[in-house]
Amino acid sequence: MNDHEIDVHEELASARVSGFHLRLGLVMGLLTLFDGYDTFNPAYVIHYVAGPWGLKGGQAGLLISSGLIGFLVGSAVHGVLADRFGRRGTLLAGLWITSIFTLLTALFADSFASYCLLRLLTGLGLGVLLPLATTYINELAPRRVANTFALWGVALGWALGGTLAGIAGVFATPIFGWKALYWIGSLSFVLLPILHVQLPESPKFLMLRNRQAEIKRLLARLRPDRAALYADAQLSALPPVQSSNPVLALLSAKYRRTTVSIWLSAFLSLFCIFGLTGWIPTVMMQRGETFSASFAFGALMQVMSFIGGLVVGHLIDRFGASRRLLALWWSVGGVSVLALIVSSAHVVNLTAIALAGFCIIGAQFVLNNFTANSYETDVRATAVGMELSIARVGAILGPLLAGVLQQLYQSSTPMFVAIGLAAIGAGAIILFAERPSSEPMPRTKPPFPAVSGSSPDSASATAGPRW
Repeated sequence: MNDHEIDVHEELASARVSGFHLRLGLVMGLLTLFDGYDTFNPAYVIHYVAGPWGLKGGQAGLLISSGLIGFLVGSAVHGVLADRFGRRGTLLAGLWITSIFTLLTALFADSFASYCLLRLLTGLGLGVLLPLATTYINELAPRRVANTFALWGVALGWALGGTLAGIAGVFATPIFGWKALYWIGSLSFVLLPILHVQLPESPKFLMLRNRQAEIKRLLARLRPDRAALYADAQLSALPPVQSSNPVLALLSAKYRRTTVSIWLSAFLSLFCIFGLTGWIPTVMMQRGETFSASFAFGALMQVMSFIGGLVVGHLIDRFGASRRLLALWWSVGGVSVLALIVSSAHVVNLTAIALAGFCIIGAQFVLNNFTANSYETDVRATAVGMELSIARVGAILGPLLAGVLQQLYQSSTPMFVAIGLAAIGAGAIILFAERPSSEPMPRTKPPFPAVSGSSPDSASATAGPRW
C-alpha cells in the first residue's frame, strides 16, 4: 500500500484546466445566465406597467427593488446553509425556487402588489445562485488563472443573461407584452436535470467533511493524469478553525478590516449598478433616444461588463495589485457616469454607458472573486453571501433613490451625481482591504535573496510590503 500524502488544496490550485473544469465552468455559466437575466428584466417592465398601474417614481423604483429584497435574504442565509450542508444541494434549491416563482410571475403577476410579492419570492432563489456559484468555482479554479476562469465560468453567464434580458425587451415585449420576459426566464427548468446529473459537491467542502472517497473520485476527474496516484494516497489539507458562528467570524480581528472594506465597497458598487441599469431604458428615452436604442443600452452595459471584468481579472492574475486595479476601475466608471451631466448627445450616452458597464460592473465581478479568495474554506461561502447580501442593500436603495431623485427634481442629473460619486467612493474604500493570501505578489525583485529551502510563498510573505 502506498503511504504518500497529497495536499488537496495544492492539487486543486496547481492543476491545469481540464475538460472537466470546462464542463463545470459551462454549467456555472448557464446557472448564472438565468440569474443575470432575471435580475435585470424588471428594468424593461417599467415602460409597460408604470401607466396602467399608476406608478410614481418611488413605486417604480420599488418594482425594480422588490426582487433584490428577496435576494438580500437569500444571499445572507444561503452561505450558512452552504457551509453547513454543502454547495451542491444549496445551489439546486436556489435554482428550483427561482424557476418556480419566475413561472408564477408569468402566470399571476397582474398588479403592482402581486408583481412585487412574486419578485420578492423569486429573489430568495436568486440570492443563492450568483454568490454560491462564485464560491463554488473559486474552490476548484487553478491558482494561476483563478480570476480569469471564474470570470469565464460565472461572469460571462451573468453578463449574457443581462444582455438577453435587453434583447428580449427590445424584440419580444412589443409583440407579446412584458410577461414574455418571464415565460422566457422559466426556461431555467430545463437546466435543473442537467445540474442534478452533472454537478458534484465542492472538493473543499468534501475535505471539511473528510469524505475521502468522493474527493479522490473528483480529483481524478479534475486531474485525470494523476488519477492512479490518488487511488492509494492519504489526502490531507490544512484544517480550518471551525466557527460556530461564521458571520461573527467575518468580523473577528483576523478579517475585520477586509470585511468592512469589502462590505462598504460592495454596497456602493451595487448601488451604482442597479441604480443605473434599473433606470437606463427610461432615462435614455427622456434624453431623446429611441425605444430600441434605449432598451439596447442595458444590453450594451452587460456586454461591456464582461469585457471589463475579463481585462481586470487577467491583469490581477498576472500582476496582483487587485485593490489598486479595482480602485482604478470604479473611479473611471464613476467619472464616466458624471460625464452624462455635461451632455445628452448620443455619442456621450453611448460612451459613458459602455464605460460604466466595463468599469463598474466589471469591477464587481472581480470583487466577488476577491472576496472568495480573502477567506478560508469554512467561512468562504458565508463571506461571499454576506458580501452580496450587504451589497443588495445598496442594490435596493439604488433604484429607489434614483426614482425619488427624478421625482423630486424632474431631472436625471441628481441621479447621475449620486451614482458617479458612489462609484468613486467604492474605489477609495477597497484600498483599505488586505491583499488575499492566494493572490500573486507584484513582480518586483525582493530586497533579500530567498532563504535556501524556503517555499516561494514564505519568501514572498517576508519580502517587501503587502499590497
